[in-house]
Amino acid sequence: MKLSSVLRVALLALTSIAGTSLPAFADGGTVSLVIYNAGWIIGGSGGGGMLNFRGHSYPLSTGGLDYGLVFGGSKTVLRGTVTNIYRPSDVAGVYAAAGAGIAVGRGARAIVLTNQKGAVLQLAGHQFGLMANADLSGLAITLK
Repeated sequence: MKLSSVLRVALLALTSIAGTSLPAFADGGTVSLVIYNAGWIIGGSGGGGMLNFRGHSYPLSTGGLDYGLVFGGSKTVLRGTVTNIYRPSDVAGVYAAAGAGIAVGRGARAIVLTNQKGAVLQLAGHQFGLMANADLSGLAITLK
């Protein structure tokens, strides 16, 4: 084979490789949430927040149910990061957790959650109010 033929085949191979779509890499952003909880045995939560992703802000809404030992009411303010997302809609989904805690007045709160799309929320903040819990809970996050 002549050198020009080898170069032509190599160039053709490089062009075909470059033309195929490469997988996109997951990215991350920041999340802030305010969640209100109340309950007696069965509890509920609702609230909202903001996702900051690739220079844009996206409003979020939250809602959920708790079942187990739940008593009281509280307001939780959380801030942190979300990782392993490709687009803002990847944050939306159901996050499940089992936990226990008590807050009288002001208490610290930290949690790591994963949804069905693989998004990982790492959040920390404060809980205000009177709340005692040892329960299973689910938190649904949607984009507004």
